[in-house]
Amino acid sequence: MSIWIAIGVTVVGCYAVKLAGLLVPAGVLERPLVRRLAALLPVALLAALTAQQTFADGQSLVLDARAAGVGAAAVALVLRAPFLVVVAVAVAVTAGVRALSG
Repeated sequence: MSIWIAIGVTVVGCYAVKLAGLLVPAGVLERPLVRRLAALLPVALLAALTAQQTFADGQSLVLDARAAGVGAAAVALVLRAPFLVVVAVAVAVTAGVRALSG
């Protein structure tokens, strides 16, 4: 399959999803269940992407410096650190683990 065919199929698919979202009746969007799902869906997708990027390497499960950084960030969040501090802690721990294991 050509890369341009893949790009074209992706473009058409994205447009179709956007169009489907615009065609949903307003009454459906005002339901409490739909509102709750719409509020929680981005968080769930971000968590899934983070887990996949942190703990997967192709088809295998790995525990490396990325996992240590995410763990350190989780501890900083539990301690109610500001967002920039959480990111800095995660970066420092990940870099430290990589430097020590390198």
